[in-house]
Amino acid sequence: MDTATEREFREFMVERSAALMRLAYLLSGGDQHAAEDLLQTALTKTVTRWASAKSPEAYVRQVMYRQQVDFWQRPWRRRETHVAVPPDEVHHDDAPASDLRITVREALTRITPRQRAVLALRFFEDLPEKEVARLLGCSVGTVRSTTHRSLARLRELAPELGDARRVKEVLQ
Repeated sequence: MDTATEREFREFMVERSAALMRLAYLLSGGDQHAAEDLLQTALTKTVTRWASAKSPEAYVRQVMYRQQVDFWQRPWRRRETHVAVPPDEVHHDDAPASDLRITVREALTRITPRQRAVLALRFFEDLPEKEVARLLGCSVGTVRSTTHRSLARLRELAPELGDARRVKEVLQ
């Protein structure tokens, strides 16, 4: 990689890493370490194709989606989340927005990874159903039914969320 290309890649990482990290965090179900690993893997794969990628950010996002779907399909993956503070010692902020974010995070961990991915792509990424179907390798009908079931399950787990627009507001 020449110096100009390397500088271009570094600038991209500085500018877009925060947004990409938020997406990785959401896709990994709120596991900070898994999100960091996911983003690192996506950036590592992207740097090898940097010169030929028409839209580098789209390429990174697609790598993250596919990498996470591959991870979900591994039979040996763990279902535990490592946290710095034991749950009985967590102190929550009393602000309503913080409580709502915590509620959303907890509700998202209780739905399936595929449901979480569909919601992330539809409401966090604001992608149309056709694009979500292409990225996840399924039909548009599957995206629609999964979105419907996922939102219904979130409303069941956390009725205070209301509708999909409320979820999207909280996730941003």
